[in-house]
Amino acid sequence: MTQLPLFQHQVERPRLDPAQPYRERLAHLLAGDLDFHEADSTYATHALHAFPAKFPPQLPRLFIRELTKPDDVVFDPMVGSGTTLVEAVLAGRRAVGSDIDPLALRLCRVKVTPLPLDEVIRFGVAVCRQAERMVQEQPAQVEALVQQRFDDRTRAFVEYWFYPRTILELMALVTAIEAIEPEDVRAFLEVTFSGIIVTKSGGVSRARDLAHTRPHRVLDKPPRSAFEAFRQRLRKNVEALAALAHCAPRVELYEADAQALPLEDESVDLIVTSPPYASNAIDYMRAHKFSLVWFGYPLDTLTAVRKAYIGGESVANFHFEELPPLADEVVKRIGKKDEKKARVLHRYYSEMTRTLKEMYRVLKPAKAAIVVVGTSVMRGEDTLTHKCLAAIGEAIGFDVTGIGVRRLDRNRRMMPARHGKKETRIEHRMHEEYVLGLYKPGYIHTLVENRRLRDISDLPFDLIL
Repeated sequence: MTQLPLFQHQVERPRLDPAQPYRERLAHLLAGDLDFHEADSTYATHALHAFPAKFPPQLPRLFIRELTKPDDVVFDPMVGSGTTLVEAVLAGRRAVGSDIDPLALRLCRVKVTPLPLDEVIRFGVAVCRQAERMVQEQPAQVEALVQQRFDDRTRAFVEYWFYPRTILELMALVTAIEAIEPEDVRAFLEVTFSGIIVTKSGGVSRARDLAHTRPHRVLDKPPRSAFEAFRQRLRKNVEALAALAHCAPRVELYEADAQALPLEDESVDLIVTSPPYASNAIDYMRAHKFSLVWFGYPLDTLTAVRKAYIGGESVANFHFEELPPLADEVVKRIGKKDEKKARVLHRYYSEMTRTLKEMYRVLKPAKAAIVVVGTSVMRGEDTLTHKCLAAIGEAIGFDVTGIGVRRLDRNRRMMPARHGKKETRIEHRMHEEYVLGLYKPGYIHTLVENRRLRDISDLPFDLIL
């Protein structure tokens, strides 16, 4: 079997016996250490761009290594920052993903696309030089481009969050980038551009904690040169891109809702994904719009996209699914305190019901879906997200092989930041995640469960799935 590449400070765990039955390997993995606190998570292209609440790449890597073989299809229906797809590419698997977030799709595609480094550097340097000349020699023309770029609402947003000089520099940079003809190189430079805005600290906007999805405007934040920030980010991203030099990725990436996937039935060998929290506890669009507006997305468009996210709060004209007893009980318990919150949670579990049905449909029999989730607290009540999703999965037809626990290292994981000494509500509850192992039974076991066979021994041959 092809060995996965090792990177600096990365230690590979001993392999499981591939002759061991699939479900036993899955159960063993779920019962093991899933924390990865000492592991380096910045190798390859994983650190190309800030993204909140990412799971460590070692997590999908572990399940990909032990539950798939080269050329198998690894799928993430909510790709986010693309961690699962990067690991699938590094492992020589076919990587398939989908999302509706425009920045997530841009970022994921760039993170799995090898490029000639000399060409990227050449175009990157040319962009910097051209942008600087535009601001120095044609500032009025750049200002005119700013006026043309944004509608009134979006322009007001940009002027509130960016210094006037920074607006000119960013406009010049994005204009120069858009003139680049090789599409893959242009996409890489766009992600580099976004990376100087959506950052863990610093950045060229007037926002603090932007990458934590809780931006606060800082009135006295000193302006930072967008040109210098772009050069620094370019150097860092080119170094990261070098890790893909020897890869031959086979990637399919779709702009698609996880509740209606554009994949054929039983076409996937492994799913590894992390759905959003209920009630938009981590509001990705709140940060992503800071860079997406520069790519031509008006705020009204981005607001509409946000409303379509799984875990949103709008429940008008929404189709609610019937829930299994545990999830229904949790919703009703919260409803006694806050009916609106209960309906928001019912929306989330309804959306996840449809998502898990789609995952079941596209997954091959006798294969697994790994779902990494965090729980939430609404009106003092734990939503028991992991248990409720497990119950929903069982109602659909999955077997819950196990639920692993992953303790979060808040010093390393990018989560909403604290201001002051008091622990925030979201910080209080985000100390661990749960890793659900959802196994899709094979055909023979399904026949037994449906009483078409009394048991496996009724078969005239030895077949174990």
